[in-house]
Amino acid sequence: MTTITALALVSLSLLATTSAAPVSQVTIAPRQHSGSFSSTNWSGYAVTGSSGSVTDAKGSWKVPTIVGTCPSTNQYSSFWVGIDGFNSGTVEQTGTDSDCQNGVPTYYAWYEFYPHPSFLINGITVHPGDTMSAEASFGGTRFSVTITDVTTGQSFSKSARVASAQRSSAEWIAEAPSSSGGILPLADFGTVILGLDNTGQANTNYATISGTTGAIGSFGANVQVITMVSQSNGATKASPSALSSDGTSFSVTWKSAGP
Repeated sequence: MTTITALALVSLSLLATTSAAPVSQVTIAPRQHSGSFSSTNWSGYAVTGSSGSVTDAKGSWKVPTIVGTCPSTNQYSSFWVGIDGFNSGTVEQTGTDSDCQNGVPTYYAWYEFYPHPSFLINGITVHPGDTMSAEASFGGTRFSVTITDVTTGQSFSKSARVASAQRSSAEWIAEAPSSSGGILPLADFGTVILGLDNTGQANTNYATISGTTGAIGSFGANVQVITMVSQSNGATKASPSALSSDGTSFSVTWKSAGP
């Protein structure tokens, strides 16, 4: 199992002119393995390639609504598209969270060039049910991430260099984030739906690998299906559906909080 160093999730305004106060110490980390097709923090799909082959990942999803009443203990769930992290130590990613913080459902957007810190995107106001479109790409020597709330029209982009990035996978993931104490309880998000058939966003849940661009399902044996399981007893925490017939769309359903 990969050992992950937790990082503080620090707030940053859209225009990078003012900083908000830090929130809970949370990081969206590389996959923590629990067998070939399971993980203790990820559920969803990845497409793998040789080192240096992945140059783009595009995704879309609808922000899931927290189910029921938030418990007294904080819980978290992250939904993102990105490059790397399936079998490497960096992740270049952007997404949204549906959390229970201090007993209140909490929704926000963020980006991260792991192992650099994660940042909130204060310029995007996220609501449950919003349609999100996001992309992580590589060009020259830099990674770029872009996320758009299609429902409101708000958008954000950021680029950075990431040392030691392998560019060997693209991902569409529901995650249980981590803190200094390890993986955090997974908030009950019900079911998150992703991809063209669920969001109406064209050319989504696509990757570009070795110069070939296609839907997740077009990459055949390189498609990895990931089920999230508890680190203590192996019980399922979140599981993905099969891909749609066009290879672009799927859902992930919450099963238990874990961790």
